[in-house]
Amino acid sequence: MDNCNNYCVIMAGGIGSRFWPLSTQDRPKQFIDILGVGKSLLQLTFERFNKIFPAENILIVTSERYREMVLEQLPQLDSDQVLCEPLRRNTAPCMAYATHKILSRCKDANIVVAPSDHLILKEDAFLEEIRKGMDFTEKNNVLLTLGIKPSRPETGYGYIQVADSCEYDDYDNLYHVKTFTEKPDRKMAQLFMETGEFFWNSGIFIWSVQAIHEALSKYLPDVNTIFEKGYKYYHTEDEVHFINKAYSECPNISIDYGIMEKADNVYVLCSDFGWSDLGTWGSLHENHHVDENQNAVWGDKVFLYETRDSIINMQGEKTAVVQGLEGYIVVETDNTLLICKKDDEQQIRQFVADVNLAEEKK
Repeated sequence: MDNCNNYCVIMAGGIGSRFWPLSTQDRPKQFIDILGVGKSLLQLTFERFNKIFPAENILIVTSERYREMVLEQLPQLDSDQVLCEPLRRNTAPCMAYATHKILSRCKDANIVVAPSDHLILKEDAFLEEIRKGMDFTEKNNVLLTLGIKPSRPETGYGYIQVADSCEYDDYDNLYHVKTFTEKPDRKMAQLFMETGEFFWNSGIFIWSVQAIHEALSKYLPDVNTIFEKGYKYYHTEDEVHFINKAYSECPNISIDYGIMEKADNVYVLCSDFGWSDLGTWGSLHENHHVDENQNAVWGDKVFLYETRDSIINMQGEKTAVVQGLEGYIVVETDNTLLICKKDDEQQIRQFVADVNLAEEKK
């Protein structure tokens, strides 16, 4: 692999509403030290990819409102490497923007696209899969994603069904993709696991800039045309004005729905590198140290009595005494307290909407 042609695009524009109240619109989860290691999820993601990508070839796509936060947390970056979206338009416009900006500079680029808020426990194994994937996409006109061997019938993830295996080099985990399925119900997720044909969709993609440009042209021509008009503006002071106009014309569409589910050159590397998308408090509970009663605790002044299988997250110096809970989430920030059943954490988005509505009415 030619290092100067390798680019990484990190998507960091989400608001992480399911991690409320710790994650807010003003400071979403990717900018927070959720794991308690002294670094934000974005910083951990950048450092992970910086091991195989030069810093100048790493781009961050985020919301305009988080631009300064990105530059503050990643001082290694030049401001031109932070691609700011003026509107939330899902992942297809995000990737079209990054694709054309890279294409304007390097026609032979090989690109990895990854979210900013994933947990990778086996980093060496992960980077090896990235290298293998980039070798494959550098030499073939394909769209590649990473699939994760499921460890449970998870209903919060998308799934990839594999078809026949693909012979390439000495790879034994490369397959043609048969279908993509969005978050299934519990019964269907259990069936997926039992067949052995389904893998979790990690949302991590690898492709050459030419392959994704061709796919955008074929399957999302309107979106592609919008960003093709920006070549005289990319890397200039006029880029912001152009992008503001471009996004106002873009539909809200995901790359999975817009391209991956339609293209016939989609492949998957089926891997196991200790992956979680850290999408919910429950997923954090599964990947955090727990005490003898299966409680995950953040805070130095937390006292638990007859409490099991719960998440207790206390910010600052406040003392918390919790007695008699089982399977609960308790999270306290400066001015907000959340107490809800762990099994009902999917309702947190509705809680946030209700709180915001009440605030607007004041």
